[in-house]
Amino acid sequence: MNKIILVAGNLDPTISYEYHNFLKPLEKMGNEVISFDFIKTLRTGGREKMNLKLLSFVKEHLPDMVIFIPQTDEFIPKIIDDIGKHTQTLGYFYDDMWRIKYSRFWARHYNFVTTSDIDGVKKFKDAGHTNVIYSPFCCNTEIYCNKNLPKLYDVSFVGGYSPHREWYINYLKNEGINVKVWGNGWKSKMLTSEEMINVFNQSRINLNLSNNICWEIRYLFDFNRSFKKTLHIWKSTFLTIFKSDIKTVEQVKGRHFEINACGGFQLSYNVNGLEKLYNIGEEIALFYSPKDLVKKIKYYLKHANKRELIASSGLNRTTEKHTLEKRFHFILEQMKKLKINK
Repeated sequence: MNKIILVAGNLDPTISYEYHNFLKPLEKMGNEVISFDFIKTLRTGGREKMNLKLLSFVKEHLPDMVIFIPQTDEFIPKIIDDIGKHTQTLGYFYDDMWRIKYSRFWARHYNFVTTSDIDGVKKFKDAGHTNVIYSPFCCNTEIYCNKNLPKLYDVSFVGGYSPHREWYINYLKNEGINVKVWGNGWKSKMLTSEEMINVFNQSRINLNLSNNICWEIRYLFDFNRSFKKTLHIWKSTFLTIFKSDIKTVEQVKGRHFEINACGGFQLSYNVNGLEKLYNIGEEIALFYSPKDLVKKIKYYLKHANKRELIASSGLNRTTEKHTLEKRFHFILEQMKKLKINK
């Protein structure tokens, strides 16, 4: 058993991803987990006071490890360095595949960091960092679970609005596909975590759509939308040439595991590394273009047995291989190895 301080933002049990996917599974493993909600503390006292309070908090509790789930630049590098002198620090990165400058900078200050990029360990090593552990997303399979609910929706998508996602949704609707959409920025309501899990269970096909900045010609020059919106898309896309740490590449995300953990059939965008986590076509289905997406939706709606077999296999793989408990056991093993080899 380890004493762990989990430094994360917004640890409200009703809405927090970190609460359900980190804190609770770590406790389930037998660890003593003490939480430090840096967002809440930041709002009340500011950045410097929050950092000093965190340092005092660590000195008071003397944990075996401090796990950080940072968002932007909430932490002061010297404070992180100081904490690392008292205990092991782990920076858990979500988006290091495209937040390159950010993740490389902070890798110098945590004792260890994670990467969700299948090639991330090599990329960090090439940049001079040897304290990196490959740890793709996962999920809490006690929360994301198969409820055996009746199917209510042919095709559904749950996720925040982006112009690229809207383009796909409109393409499907124009092809006569009945697709239901929920999420921040859409006209439909936001779902609670429980409602979202129910939708994953109740959908014949769950879509997983990319939200990266896209250079696809068909997307950029689709004049079925308003000219004003097209100009906005052109501007935001071409600005990526001059900006760093903009999401122009896709990655494996938590949603890949969450849908499968609910026993939902998943039709996802393709991304490098996903084939190492699931058997493509057997545990998850992929599409490669809007036309291919329509073709596969129609196919899988007609072939329920095939669809249900893939969903069942994806569920089994997730519960066997892609839980936080499995990930954290691996992280601990790698931390020991890296420490020995230093």
